[in-house]
Amino acid sequence: MNIFATLKARIDAVLGDLMAEGALPQGLDLTRVAAEPPREAAHGDVATNAAMVLAKPAGKNPKELAALLVERLKTLPDVVDASIAGPGFINMKLDDKIWCNALRDVLALGAAYGDGKTGQGEAINVEYVSANPTGPMHVGHARGAVFGDVLSRLLAKTGFAVTKEYYINDAGGQVDHVARALRARYLQALGKLSEEDVQGMLQRKEIMYGGDYLIPVAEALKARDGDKWAGVDDENVWIPPLRDFTVAFMMKLVKDDLLALGVHHDVFSSEKALVEAGKVDDALDFLEKAGLTYTGVLEPPKGKTPDDWEPRPQLLFKATQFGDEVDRPLKKSNGTWTYFAGDIAYHKDKVDRGFNNLVNVWGADHGGYVKRVQAALAALTAGKGQLDVKLCQMVKVLNNGEPVKMSKRSGNFVTMRDLIDEVGKDVVRFIMLTRKNDAPLDFDYARVTEKSRENPVFYVQYGHARGRSVFRHAKDMFPTADLTDPGLAKADFALLKDPDEIGVLRALANWPRTVEGAALAHEPHRLAFYMYDLAAQFHALWNKGNDAAELRFLQAEDQNVSLARLALVRGVGLVIASGLAVFGVEPVEEMR
Repeated sequence: MNIFATLKARIDAVLGDLMAEGALPQGLDLTRVAAEPPREAAHGDVATNAAMVLAKPAGKNPKELAALLVERLKTLPDVVDASIAGPGFINMKLDDKIWCNALRDVLALGAAYGDGKTGQGEAINVEYVSANPTGPMHVGHARGAVFGDVLSRLLAKTGFAVTKEYYINDAGGQVDHVARALRARYLQALGKLSEEDVQGMLQRKEIMYGGDYLIPVAEALKARDGDKWAGVDDENVWIPPLRDFTVAFMMKLVKDDLLALGVHHDVFSSEKALVEAGKVDDALDFLEKAGLTYTGVLEPPKGKTPDDWEPRPQLLFKATQFGDEVDRPLKKSNGTWTYFAGDIAYHKDKVDRGFNNLVNVWGADHGGYVKRVQAALAALTAGKGQLDVKLCQMVKVLNNGEPVKMSKRSGNFVTMRDLIDEVGKDVVRFIMLTRKNDAPLDFDYARVTEKSRENPVFYVQYGHARGRSVFRHAKDMFPTADLTDPGLAKADFALLKDPDEIGVLRALANWPRTVEGAALAHEPHRLAFYMYDLAAQFHALWNKGNDAAELRFLQAEDQNVSLARLALVRGVGLVIASGLAVFGVEPVEEMR
């Protein structure tokens, strides 16, 4: 299906022949040789950089090598011309039947068009969301949730065996803090504290939690335990049960909100369970036996002092051996493990479960943590493991350009559920992928609900709906015609001659390449860009038909042309539907 991969393989074969003939040195590395659409459609159908990347190792001038290649490339199947451009790039023109064959592939395969075997069944673990169970999820979590979920779908589409995972941070100091905040709300629910008392208690203990969202948690605790914890002053007694109650309650909310967003995880891993199973000790024992820990004193860090730095001898991990800037502490002065030590254990647990290929989706505020975790994975797998950390930048929620007021439920941020309830899950899912993950994103309520090309989710959905409307009219115009996908595949595609029709055919042929490239780069936003561009080409073709009757999709006096154009319309609809399926978005049949 991937025309460009096929051309790349044929170019490699030509280069192999030249090496066998002695025209080029043996053993040239062809991995950087590419076959891809040229930047300008007027330059041809496929461009290759072969002469540019191989000239130096081959000991030739790029244009000299290009001249050697271009004559061979002209003889390849379906190549009608090849020419040299600039300092040595080669542009090729293909027979238009290539694009027609791509349309037949679309009609034959439907939503499976673009599926691939790049992953070859390799196990890959994608961990995403992993919000602390201390309160409602905010819009930043929504972005990470959509990114991770769609990336997982994309990887599965290209042949990877994907496990989608959520790591519950239920063993650190933050869950103890929220337990303390819950007790204040619990005492309020029992009538023993006023709202003023609660806020004073939270401020005195420097607890960052305690918003209105804890009130129903406190009421639920009261309903279960009555006043059982009211007279218990020893934190060591009441923190563990209140912490467990809060975590369970919050995780139920988290799962409900994720379900509303259409997000599903295969595995929920608990940090607390990991610690209690002794896996932190096991992981650090593993590193010690490998000679990767030592006791030392770190230099004071420049700038802001991190939580894990102390001016004393500490147990350290030799992170600098694996690309990190400094070695990293594993134990605090009170004898407890650092958060990083727990993270090492968690990633070792993933490796022990058979995952050497890992993707972690984190918020941008975790950027400084990336290298140390990658260093830990390299140490745990002797360099065989791969960890790609995708950082999701902030989401700014606006309405007509003005910041949206904070959620009453959270007290200081807009919740993910607020967003879903306001515009629906499909809009949230699509819009979250209209920017690359590491770029800030503005989510404007007014913009994402307007009916214009400035709203990408509307523009793409409108393209699909327009296509369906064409078929509703076609059934009336040609009541006896076979308008099924197999029937349309028999149409005479040579009748598609307009340059814009050929342009749409080329775009459809580029879908498998787009899917594969997005999967390998872990960049699902590429699909959003592709769908928008495809929809734009389709809308332009529609408008062209409005201006020139002979270019309308349906020609009452010429069924053959109509069937060819209906096949093209159907191809666009199938590819848009395929992309929306990866996004977890339902295609619209009719715009109202």
